[in-house]
Amino acid sequence: MPEYKQFLLADTAEGLTEAEILNWRVQPGDEVKVNQIVVEVETAKAAVELPIPWAGVVTEVLAEAGDTVEVGAPLLTVDVDPGGSSAAPAQAVNGSSAPAPAAPAEEEMKPLVGYGSKATEARRRPRKAAAPAQAAPAPTPAPVPAAPAPAAARGGYVPLAKPPVRKLAKDLGVDLSTLTGSAEGGIITREDVERAARPAAPAVAAGDRERRVPIRGVRKATASAMVSSAFTAPHVTEFLTIDVTPMMELRERLKKHPDFAGVKLTPLAFAAKAVCMAVKRTPDVNASWDEAAGEIVYKDYVHLGIAAATPRGLVVPKIRDADAMSLPELARALDELTTTAREGKTPPADMVNGTITITNVGVFGVDTGTPIINPGEAAILAFGAIKDAPWVVDGQLAVRKVLQLSLSFDHRLVDGQQGSQFLADVGALLADPAMAITY
Repeated sequence: MPEYKQFLLADTAEGLTEAEILNWRVQPGDEVKVNQIVVEVETAKAAVELPIPWAGVVTEVLAEAGDTVEVGAPLLTVDVDPGGSSAAPAQAVNGSSAPAPAAPAEEEMKPLVGYGSKATEARRRPRKAAAPAQAAPAPTPAPVPAAPAPAAARGGYVPLAKPPVRKLAKDLGVDLSTLTGSAEGGIITREDVERAARPAAPAVAAGDRERRVPIRGVRKATASAMVSSAFTAPHVTEFLTIDVTPMMELRERLKKHPDFAGVKLTPLAFAAKAVCMAVKRTPDVNASWDEAAGEIVYKDYVHLGIAAATPRGLVVPKIRDADAMSLPELARALDELTTTAREGKTPPADMVNGTITITNVGVFGVDTGTPIINPGEAAILAFGAIKDAPWVVDGQLAVRKVLQLSLSFDHRLVDGQQGSQFLADVGALLADPAMAITY
């Protein structure tokens, strides 16, 4: 007889509570294999593709694309014994029914992050099927006729598009369900969305010139974290302007060095190295405040967060054990980290448990700012734009490469003297990289 299991939304990273359904890869009646990707979801941290741990036949899809589902909620039902080889009927439960002799062993779910290269054809998906009767023997689930559904008014199918394209559509007010994707497999592209937004909009009343977008995903998580940090940690921000002409000259020399062949050596890589070195002299900026235990936790490692602007919003992936890396290794890690983040492929596990963060506001041409500390950390360094500016050198006015730094720190953990010392150390290493010899 059939044996039904429900596939639940797992916690793909520490602390996640919900996810939005982006795309279904299966529909009722489809056969699935062990570890086959069945659904793509967007959490507060990343877009994630979820594999199913069993083989069988999908009998019911329990959430629509666009729905926000809580962790632990069922997503779909699978008949893991469609041939009816079980000795006794098994009751449908949340992924824990007794395994049939012929059914494959349940494997640990390991979420796969990002987008596969396989293009899937856009297809219509019937409305959720009714729950299968436990006592009705059937080799395979009977096809369920599609009932009228809200999706029918939008074309009756789930539009296929990646998160950056979905965000663009929201920003431009384009309904994806009205579009036909021009890419292989019916996937909607940026060009499709921009083309749809191009025609002039008809005259509208004043009250219609607004758009309302649900607060969810990265934006919701970022807002919650920033509010929590701003009203929990007493922020102090200090500023420092430095001449980084020697650093920029060293950068040009190192680009020609064999150790840096093929390495994208950016000023941010120097900042990352300087932060890791300065932390050793002021470990308080790399600590955390454990309110529940009444303890300060000092970290003998640096998991360096790099704030990155992506189409999905602000994310802060980490470079693990950055303090153990050489300058070329840090430069490669930064390049890989930013590329992965912009593509929306950062694994959720790479965005937790940081110890200190750098935000590169200079990439936008901004001089400096007062950044908000990431929850659980003690400090964040803002790295401003490097610009030509007048500077006094040996009593003479000269045009130099000038940079502004700002450091926000948690005054519960870091006193003014410690914050000032750390900022001065970072500045000294960037203004005169030869100072590294003395550290």
